[in-house]
Amino acid sequence: MTIGAHHQEPAETELARLLRASFAVVAPHQEKLAGYFYGALFTVAPDTRDLFPANMATQRSRLLGALLQIVRSVDDTAKLEQFLRHLGRDHRKFDVLARHYDAVGVALLAALKQFLRDDWTREVEQAWTTAYGLVASTMQAGAGSDRGPNWWKALVLDHRKLASDIAVVRVQPEEPVPYRAGDHVSVEIPQRPRLWRHLSPANAPREDGALDFHIRAVTGGWVSGAIVNHTQPGDTWRIGPAIGRLHLEAPTAQATERKLLLIAGGTGFAPLCAILDDLARRQNPPKVNLFLGGRTAQDLYGLTGLRRLALANPWLTLTPVTENGSVPDGVRGTLADALGPTGSWTDHHVLVAGSPAMLDATVARLREHGVPADHISYDDWPSTS
Repeated sequence: MTIGAHHQEPAETELARLLRASFAVVAPHQEKLAGYFYGALFTVAPDTRDLFPANMATQRSRLLGALLQIVRSVDDTAKLEQFLRHLGRDHRKFDVLARHYDAVGVALLAALKQFLRDDWTREVEQAWTTAYGLVASTMQAGAGSDRGPNWWKALVLDHRKLASDIAVVRVQPEEPVPYRAGDHVSVEIPQRPRLWRHLSPANAPREDGALDFHIRAVTGGWVSGAIVNHTQPGDTWRIGPAIGRLHLEAPTAQATERKLLLIAGGTGFAPLCAILDDLARRQNPPKVNLFLGGRTAQDLYGLTGLRRLALANPWLTLTPVTENGSVPDGVRGTLADALGPTGSWTDHHVLVAGSPAMLDATVARLREHGVPADHISYDDWPSTS
């Protein structure tokens, strides 16, 4: 991702160099590497097989995504620690035991050795052993920081299709799920057992504990397609612990809240909708600019409600953006393009939610416009199933 000509990368450590160089060697064999890893894991710890879905395709891609994130972030201690602690908390939903971490380490090293062959030197083995030790200890620390259930049961109360590929689902957990507006949780539905998908509640926490989710059926999406087309009131979901980086800190009497720039693509609107819900309850919310984008006007499924919210709340300025076609008072183009002529955002706290491609393009454009990296928040947990 391009983040500006004046950004200076930190010096690469020897550990990072060894991890990145060896991962580059196995990268062309990612699918086989993942298959070997899970075969080794189920041999070393057979009971772990019951933690995973029958179809392992999505799980293999998630393993590779996590490895890539670790390799990329190994020199950024704060970012890596946050990612791993979130990953550990997220894995509580699998009912993972401490001994499973040891089995994963054995399987991972065996898989890397198998595909690195002559490149599996003593130094590389030590680097991956050290790295996995850090991964396991940080994930377990993150998991241990939670005192609540590993997951919650939730009853589906309502299912409404807004379009052929978009649905809004309301669920009622047996007890309130702790989360902050902008967080996301993972859900498991009865139609796809043990195949979890990350979703963001589209509402701030409320007294009755109910959660609203916006779901778009993606091409080839096992879970999203089943939710949009087959979920019914009365279904029972499981919901994992909340994680994420999009939430706002509670305002304090001493600090003036920074102005907000919210950028949402498609159902990335859901976590930002929860943040708007939270802001609307505050006495003195900060000024908010919201860019809501989609390929066509039909993708802006929340536009009517947002227009009403903006009319009733002068702190909110709404800009609809469409790549094809147009809407009243809207802008043509991509979200990244729409940011250019409309103002300076360097003094804003920026929250971005959408597809990985949209995140990359938008964050890069913000950095080109001089917005500091620590002013930009987004979640990069892929959820393509």
